[in-house]
Amino acid sequence: MDVQTVACYVALQYAVPASLEIPNASDPFALLSSLSGYTRAVPTLSCETIMTLTQLRYLIAIADSGLNITTAAERVHATQPGVSKQLKQFEDELGFQLFSRKGKSLHAITPAGEQVLERARRIVTEAGNIRSIAADLRGDEQGELSISTTHTQARFVLPAAIAALKQRYPGVSVHLKPQGDAQVMGAFERGQADLAIVSTSDAAPDSGLAVPLFRWRRIVVVPRGHALAALDRRITLADLAQHPLVSYESSLRPESSLRRAFDALGQAPQFAFTSRDADLIKTYVRVGLGAGILAEMALLPEDARDLCVLDANELFPSCTTWLVLRRDRVPRSYALALAELIAPQLDRRDLQRALTGEEPSQWPPPPEWRKLAATNLTIARVA
Repeated sequence: MDVQTVACYVALQYAVPASLEIPNASDPFALLSSLSGYTRAVPTLSCETIMTLTQLRYLIAIADSGLNITTAAERVHATQPGVSKQLKQFEDELGFQLFSRKGKSLHAITPAGEQVLERARRIVTEAGNIRSIAADLRGDEQGELSISTTHTQARFVLPAAIAALKQRYPGVSVHLKPQGDAQVMGAFERGQADLAIVSTSDAAPDSGLAVPLFRWRRIVVVPRGHALAALDRRITLADLAQHPLVSYESSLRPESSLRRAFDALGQAPQFAFTSRDADLIKTYVRVGLGAGILAEMALLPEDARDLCVLDANELFPSCTTWLVLRRDRVPRSYALALAELIAPQLDRRDLQRALTGEEPSQWPPPPEWRKLAATNLTIARVA
């Protein structure tokens, strides 16, 4: 039995914790000694069992698609009959069910299936890491880059940086997944993105390696002629509380820094309209639904033709936009190049060292968005 077969056998046969270091599988005596005290987790496999990375990928896709095989097939660019056939073949080879059924539908992951799924994720991730290392060592500049981020970052921060990346790496296919704030990290944590770009007003995201890119503030925009535009002083939260507001969907959440700012002064914001899309926020401000509160990156020069920008620097805490990389994946060179294009204060060598455990005690201070947009020629194309 070769090393690969033994390793797969061990992973599937025994309830071995992820932290256990299995010795060289080519040494059967050392291998069996390390497993003393562990019980078999699933029925015995035949030595003739042949599992493939494709089957493992399909298994993961099914689990991550709510056990919906049609959705899983779309995710892995396969057909529904093909995924179903591979699942049945895999279960037949293993000798047990990975999923319980209700009629013809998958109902739940079985206990044995949970153990296989956990190990399948590690195997598929490491296979991808090997490919990434090999591709960069070969100088292969082709590949895919999947980014989970918000609509505001996708629309106003990333276009010029991605365009510059494509000029440098024309063979790279970029897949942008704009979502609401609450969904960005969820997609990243489920392995649906290579990196995430997300903002917080306080602590860094607690998943992956979080690196600060830049800091930004909220602005208030109203149509010309609005009552708030006529004030001869800076606006206050009390002023805003007297008018209907148009802002991001995330502002409805109690933990939103915008909501907390109002709560701290005992004021209750009146949201007339919310959206994930900053362009829609400006559109509905223009038709008179209320005063808009949005990220300063979303303000374009042409917006000044019919919108008045009010100083809100002292009203809300500043926010930081973070690049979040997966610690369990080896990033391709073009993923790190994107970070440098957005935030020139970063060095990809520092990012690579951090991913191997040599994280710096402090990252370079993230610049303010206005200064970054004024000095970074890449960003300045759209800012």
